[in-house]
Amino acid sequence: MGSTSAHSNEGSTSTDEAPNRGGLGRRDLIKRSAALGLITVPTMSFLSACASGGGGGEGGSQTKGKVSKDNPFGVAEGSKVEVVVFKGGYGDDYAKAWETAFDKKWGTTSSHLGTQEITGKLQPRFNAGNPPDVVDNSGAQQIKLDVLFKSGQLSDLAPVLDAPSLDDPTKKVRDTLIPGTADQGLQGGKIVSLNYVYTVWGLWYSGKLFKDKGWTPPKTWDEFLAVCKAAKDAGIGGLAHQGKFPYYINVAIMDLIAKLGGLDAMKAIDNLDPKAFVGSDAAKQSVEAIYEVVEKGYLMPGTNGLTHTESQTRWNQYKAAFVTCGSWLENEQLKTTPDDFDMKFLPMPLLPGSALPFEAIRAGAGEPFIVPEKAKNKAAGQEFLRSMLSKEWSTIFAQQANSLTIVKDGVDAGVQLRPGTKAAVDAVKAAGDNTFNYLYPNWYSEMDVEIQNASNELMAKRIQPAEWLKRAQAAVDKAAKDPNSKNNRRD
Repeated sequence: MGSTSAHSNEGSTSTDEAPNRGGLGRRDLIKRSAALGLITVPTMSFLSACASGGGGGEGGSQTKGKVSKDNPFGVAEGSKVEVVVFKGGYGDDYAKAWETAFDKKWGTTSSHLGTQEITGKLQPRFNAGNPPDVVDNSGAQQIKLDVLFKSGQLSDLAPVLDAPSLDDPTKKVRDTLIPGTADQGLQGGKIVSLNYVYTVWGLWYSGKLFKDKGWTPPKTWDEFLAVCKAAKDAGIGGLAHQGKFPYYINVAIMDLIAKLGGLDAMKAIDNLDPKAFVGSDAAKQSVEAIYEVVEKGYLMPGTNGLTHTESQTRWNQYKAAFVTCGSWLENEQLKTTPDDFDMKFLPMPLLPGSALPFEAIRAGAGEPFIVPEKAKNKAAGQEFLRSMLSKEWSTIFAQQANSLTIVKDGVDAGVQLRPGTKAAVDAVKAAGDNTFNYLYPNWYSEMDVEIQNASNELMAKRIQPAEWLKRAQAAVDKAAKDPNSKNNRRD
């Protein structure tokens, strides 16, 4: 997570699950340390029909119960709640456990769908004004949040964030979250999505492979290239990337831009600056650095034609030194990761003259959950999100999905973490205040896709860095013509 996004991460299976629920006893539960506290890929467009579709539809007669101090949204006892979640890197067992807990507390009956086909399954329903009550809108087929927002399909989540916390009713929900994470759900000045999973992005490597080869994790770009060369000399790839989803290689490109040019270079892209790419020395040097990996033959053979899981699985088989990804990687690759692989996280190495330190990382909230404006049981959807932001449900997620949430100190204390998750937590601690995160993928999904497409051409050597910069800037300039862009601004 995803969008994200984003994302956002794609799943390793295309199987949808029919409505059903499972309890906490489905597997041994892995607890996380409360002391740690901190720890998406657009491709399809939402049809413009949703702007005119619905017109009330099923959403015109919403289920409502009696509002009270303990029931701030008026959940109706005995009502039905429909939950749809993206079944990707985090699976969907956590949601089944949530639904069981929700039904037990409120006397509701939940239906569950875990799927990767978010757009395919839900676009017709949004068009008809009959969406589910809660949606984890993530993955390669997520419905673009900016498109949903412009067509009036998203409810304002401010009431959820301003409601009393289930853990401490003297506090608002928003005051129990990691600072800044709620703001990542902004569209046009309103918070309309809840980015739930606290994620870090960067490079990953095998501690075992590096130990066996005598390689030192690189801190500079020259050191990174040296390890890639050593890997090539050893008959394996230097860098694996998920070629069919160029979102992932943009993690490397955009991280380099932010670390070299500082937060101003990042904000220039989010704020659609006319010199965000063309005229930006940080952007020029960063894309040229990535292209050097291509030119020198340091990519894992075949990586340009692979999906995310195919590329990551070959990396698990020691066929590449590095892979780019978010911290959902460990959970997504549980079945293919050798027991002694020793998964490690690495911040993006530094280009000469970088404004940010090596420890700086892209970190923030992913996996956007929404309550549709026309949901039949909107009250239950709002209460469901409030429950997600409790320590109980945050712990359930940590137990089932091997990842942490945006809830501060939101998981039980005292047990061992998996290697990759521990490495991510350590990276967050080391980064301190030196974290950054881009907002343009959620604000301008079409721009994001166009930059991804340019990166796909770059990695295949069909265009040069100068052409990539030109195409990326053209995408920025096009997004700047969107009337809604004036509402999206970061200082």
